[in-house]
Amino acid sequence: MPDSAAPTAARTGTDVSVTVLPTPLGDLRIAATADALVYCGFQPADELRARLERAGLREAAGSPGTGPRHPGAPDGAAALLDTAAAQLDAYLAGRLRSFDLPLDLRLATPFSRETVSALDAFVPYGRTATYGALAEALNRPRAARAVGTALGSNPLCVVLPCHRIVGSTGALTGYAGGVEAKRHLLGLEARP
Repeated sequence: MPDSAAPTAARTGTDVSVTVLPTPLGDLRIAATADALVYCGFQPADELRARLERAGLREAAGSPGTGPRHPGAPDGAAALLDTAAAQLDAYLAGRLRSFDLPLDLRLATPFSRETVSALDAFVPYGRTATYGALAEALNRPRAARAVGTALGSNPLCVVLPCHRIVGSTGALTGYAGGVEAKRHLLGLEARP
């Protein structure tokens, strides 16, 4: 597992700050504790809130906000949300190819954590691979469907690039933000 995708060892509490980032893909919700990004995705606010609660996290007072800063953010969370928003904006504008953020995968199951942590190394920017090929790389050659399920629950969409995984025929299948968002991201990465 890459260092940046490892669950954060030192946690300063269970508060998480959530904000909405408008993007060409639609609104992305991003969430951070004081020391790591825990979520970047398309889930509606009520579904995200339930997911956070199942992981023992609670929204900080003032969440969710619109834009990276809002009142009630835990110490460090506002700065982390600013950095994440700036990197997401740069990536979506074609100026950034990889993210440099502290990540916490506590919202992922152990298999999902293993699967999404392998993405950056397995399928670099501008490339695609199949669910079956990723299953093979994880030494689970018969687990293509399980890989698809794991990617479907990726708590850090875009940042951990599950959009680069396609069907066995190259078809764009399933993506939390919708197939058009997946097409957009792959088109963005295909530009020179």
